[in-house]
Amino acid sequence: MYAGTRSLVKDMQSVGDDEPIEAGMVFDQGGSPGHAVMVLDVSVSDDGRRVALVGQGYMPAQEMHVLEDQGAHVLDGVWFLLPGPGESLDTPSWKPFERSALLRF
Repeated sequence: MYAGTRSLVKDMQSVGDDEPIEAGMVFDQGGSPGHAVMVLDVSVSDDGRRVALVGQGYMPAQEMHVLEDQGAHVLDGVWFLLPGPGESLDTPSWKPFERSALLRF
C-alpha cells in the first residue's frame, strides 16, 4: 500500500550517465501504473558489449522472474544490451526505460 514504483523514485538515488550499470540497480518508471525492472547480473559479451540479466515482478511483487526476449537488443534470449547515455533499455512487456530512469538503493 505504501511502496511502489512512485515511491521508489523518491526513495532511491539517481545513477549518473557516466556511472557503470551494476547488479542491484533498478530502471523505474514511477507512476500509476508504473513499472520497474531490476538488473540481476552484468557481464561482457564475446564482442565486448556490456549485457545484463533483467528481472521483473508485478503488483503485488510476490515473484520475480528473468525477462526473455528474441529482439536484436538481446543476446541468447536473456542478456539485454545495456544502454549508454541517451539510450534506452527495451523490455518485452513495457515501454523502453530511458538510461536516466536508472536508480540505486
